Amino acid sequence: MATIKDVAALAGVSISTVSRTLSGIAPVSDETREAVMKAVEELNYQPNVLAQGLKRGRSNLISLIIPNIMNPIFPAVARGVEDRARNMGFNVILCNTDEKLDVEEDYVKKLQMRWVDGYIFATASGNSAHIRELHGQGVPVVLLIRGMDLAVDQIVLDNFKGAYEAVSYLISQGNGSVAIYNGRTDIELYQERYNGYLKALEDAGIPFDENLVLGSAQNAEQTNTYPSVMEMLEKGLRPDAIFVASDPMALGVMRAIRDFGLRVPDDISVIGFDNLEFSAMLEPPLTTVSQPLYKMGALAAERLIKRIERKGASKPPRIFRINSKLIVRHTVKAK
Repeated sequence: MATIKDVAALAGVSISTVSRTLSGIAPVSDETREAVMKAVEELNYQPNVLAQGLKRGRSNLISLIIPNIMNPIFPAVARGVEDRARNMGFNVILCNTDEKLDVEEDYVKKLQMRWVDGYIFATASGNSAHIRELHGQGVPVVLLIRGMDLAVDQIVLDNFKGAYEAVSYLISQGNGSVAIYNGRTDIELYQERYNGYLKALEDAGIPFDENLVLGSAQNAEQTNTYPSVMEMLEKGLRPDAIFVASDPMALGVMRAIRDFGLRVPDDISVIGFDNLEFSAMLEPPLTTVSQPLYKMGALAAERLIKRIERKGASKPPRIFRINSKLIVRHTVKAK
């Protein structure tokens, strides 16, 4: 197996010149670079990436930590992170936590031993003390999708505005009573969507009815919306519309309405949140709030790598609140 010494001898330069050429940490002439790269190719030399990383204090590895890649919002997010990271010379380690705090903490401990340069967390919640600890140690951290009260770069949707616009649209179409199926309110984005729902009701002069709140922290582990909607309908509660805080949850809502013998949107209107690819393929196609998931993932990778490379590292962290867009299809009855 060829060594760096062999490359230097064939190229007619010093070992340190070969190292500078391959690492890119110092300038070399075009002539020298051409000679070194020609020798590398002829000898099929494979640099010791770990040793190079130790010398410059970086591994060029970042970690993306998500709840579950099977959740339809995360493939686009992950691809955005990976594409931008690769373009900037970094590789990505993907970790699925299944919303289990011990699993996430174990990942972090193991990744720290493998010289990961920084972390993108799409898992932040009120229990994320380990994220605060990493930040306190000076480890570059970016929050994605889910924000928290922490002075790091955060790429999040304007969830309040998205929910407010969705519920206001439902009301504008003559829906006087609007239920909500929400996610875990210990996760900031769901609390923001809930607050947007409340504000839209308030501004329209519609009294809040706690019986129409179908998701909360009390049923945080419930992922199937079907039973809750069926229970509500069986009690005789029949709202004009349901605002659902994610497209996957909207699937169960629509199925429950149909199985109860009602129709969407003739009997109950439905709006989702995410604008996942399948939402346009439902029958009827789902009206929903769109968030640019790929773009958000790419921006998260860019911000993290700039922090790692100390480009603009002295600048204070920013919260990027990305605008959503209401996508009107056919699950809301026209006025």
